[in-house]
Amino acid sequence: MSNIAIAGMGWLGKPLAVALQQKGHNIKGSSTNKKKLKMLNEAGLPSFYFLLTEDGLSGEITGFLSAVDILIVLIPPGLRHNSGHNHALKMLHFVNEIERAGIKRVILVSSTGVYDDAQGHVTEVDLPEPTLNNGKQLLETELMFSNSEAFKATILRFGGLFGGSRNPVKYLAGRTGLSNGEAAVNLIHRIDCIAIINEIIKQDAFGHIFNAVAPEHPKKSDYYHQKAVEMGIKPPEYSTDNEEEIYKRVDSVNLKEILNYEFKVKI
Repeated sequence: MSNIAIAGMGWLGKPLAVALQQKGHNIKGSSTNKKKLKMLNEAGLPSFYFLLTEDGLSGEITGFLSAVDILIVLIPPGLRHNSGHNHALKMLHFVNEIERAGIKRVILVSSTGVYDDAQGHVTEVDLPEPTLNNGKQLLETELMFSNSEAFKATILRFGGLFGGSRNPVKYLAGRTGLSNGEAAVNLIHRIDCIAIINEIIKQDAFGHIFNAVAPEHPKKSDYYHQKAVEMGIKPPEYSTDNEEEIYKRVDSVNLKEILNYEFKVKI
């Protein structure tokens, strides 16, 4: 049994907290939404408010990080919407607080977005070579955590997330002229996200990098058409132009070799 803190009690963080609590761990969480904090506390998930900005941290950060054996960082980078903010700088402030708190084991949830599309087929043995700002900030953040001498960090790179009411096809329904229909999907279900984190904790697998993507990689055009039909919504349409398409396929060798993990949900 460990004292585990989860930074970010959202779509993944809350069900993860419940699952780890059921395993006998002591769990506490954090949120920037004060209404959600009240609901979490009433649900038996003690949670703290803190806000992470480029200028530093504010809120109940000391209480959140005190007496913690394992910290799980689920703070979304928010880089997709060209917000212009410096995610890496925010996370540098957080790393400094983690080190001050004396926490020794950390799981940083990152993204396969750290790999550039032009890298093609990649596993953990391939070094990320991002060319876009989003990927560069993700990599900078990963290195911050990996290079800390104060704690041992495991980097967990999730593919596209789905599960519950969340499915990427909802955002594509009815759209036309989409590109990269031949590209492989790189997805992972929330059930597997939670199970992999549980195995990292159970096996004390810290100091590693894991790509976490389901081993099936159907073509986007096939997969999203099928899922749209299953959900009763209008399928997206992909362009059939013979333009040169650049995309990546992300796989893992470390999930099998280190954790002996078998995926539970097929794509």
